[in-house]
Amino acid sequence: MSETAEILSEAASRRTFAIISHPDAGKTTLTEKFLLYAGAIQTGGAVKARGDRRAATSDWMEMERQRGISISSTVLQFPYRDCIFNLLDTPGHRDFSEDTYRVLSAVDAVIMVLDVAKGIEPQTLKLFEVCRSQNLPVITFFNKYDRPGRDPLELLDEVEQQIGLRPTPATWPVGQSGDFRGVIDRRTGDFIRFTRVARGASIAPEEIVSPEIAAQEEGAAWQQALDGIGLLDAIGADVDIESFLAGESTPVFVGSALTNFGVQMILDAIVDLAPAPAPRKDINGDPRPLENDFAAFIFKIQANMDPNHRDRIAFARICSGKFDRGMDVDCARTEKNVGTKYATTAFGSERETIEEAYPGDVIGLVNTSGLQIGDTLHAGKSVQFPALPRFAPEVFATARPLDSSKFKQFRRGLQQLDEEGVVQVLRDPDMGDADPILAAVGQLQFEVLAHRLTHEFNAPTEILNADYQAIRITDKETAPRLREIGGIRILRRSDDALVALFQSKYRLQRLEADEPSLTLTPIIAGSRD
Repeated sequence: MSETAEILSEAASRRTFAIISHPDAGKTTLTEKFLLYAGAIQTGGAVKARGDRRAATSDWMEMERQRGISISSTVLQFPYRDCIFNLLDTPGHRDFSEDTYRVLSAVDAVIMVLDVAKGIEPQTLKLFEVCRSQNLPVITFFNKYDRPGRDPLELLDEVEQQIGLRPTPATWPVGQSGDFRGVIDRRTGDFIRFTRVARGASIAPEEIVSPEIAAQEEGAAWQQALDGIGLLDAIGADVDIESFLAGESTPVFVGSALTNFGVQMILDAIVDLAPAPAPRKDINGDPRPLENDFAAFIFKIQANMDPNHRDRIAFARICSGKFDRGMDVDCARTEKNVGTKYATTAFGSERETIEEAYPGDVIGLVNTSGLQIGDTLHAGKSVQFPALPRFAPEVFATARPLDSSKFKQFRRGLQQLDEEGVVQVLRDPDMGDADPILAAVGQLQFEVLAHRLTHEFNAPTEILNADYQAIRITDKETAPRLREIGGIRILRRSDDALVALFQSKYRLQRLEADEPSLTLTPIIAGSRD
């Protein structure tokens, strides 16, 4: 087989996707159950490898386990059927939406998890808007149907009205939420009966029952389900791959991740419906063929995933070509060579050396200094993919080490966490690392910063709120005029962009109206500032 044929064949077997949801909708539970059904773990939360000595979960950070929420996105690679899955588990909390946005830039499809009791919540809607901006196909999972919740037809209306996707149920529930009997697979007509498994620790058997027996045993619940399906049939709400891939419709599945019901149907849908990697557009808008020379972009940087090694990993999504460990790769931004000797495949906080990888795969490059989020890596002729956008910070703070003898550790930790995108560190061009301002989407990011500075860098830190209400991108021509005005501070981001912080939104509005020639550019997610 030629290398071109090999690359195209391997790429066709990849499925790279993310799971998004509002906090507590069951996203991380579903992630772990995927691993269970794919054979990557034997019981929920325990990873099978090296004689079962591995004990990683998708939430690997200590603070995540304490709080019961996802704080950092996680990369998990595992085989299922004839495919290789690259699953990116994302934070659900809105304070970490920028990290989620970056992750969604690296996937080809999304699973949206909705709690049937709550439906679409504000964060779900915000995340979907990100998906739409990147034309990502979405598979919807109505989760927790074994608990009391809302009517499924009502949820379908909500999806269509608020999100703008036409829902096309692939499975339909028998029984009301809280009285779950199973689902009808609309594509085959089979009734799959709901069976419970103790604590959801093992694979739930799928009991397929004929419609005749189901009608006898399920009674009114069966008839009500048929009535619902009749309505769906009448309006043509059938799974349609073309409109799904175009981002116009969303196949809907019903189940319970906690009890494992419906998990395998979702996994099979990823294989059968979700797209394989396609050519990615470069910075000029030209699609890059999969078989071209190796090219990838960095969408995540993470340090200290393994406290025993204290290393730094840059995660890259491969867009074209074949990756071979040790190959010559350059960074398009710096035009410098990037070491690939210590390339790894990811499984949460666990990793193993990887010898080769293909389009759609996510590789981790260990201890590659100088790389930044959004960097393009390439072999052969230079190529560059669009930069990853930043979110506009909404809260600001100052930070200082509680022990002045720990300033060196504090400074190193602050630099690392800025590179990871945990917060944005804004520095005075004339003062360097002294008196930095921290900028974040939400307050919880500051708590993560303080926690990690304390536990990973041995630099206990005090975080104090800073009295700023707005931020704008500016330039060296405008900066002198802004410095003449009170209540404005000029700082520099890690990417060398100058920013202006305003203590008053009213003052900013007046300035924009009175002096329109000044450069005061809003930071808008989805654009390159």
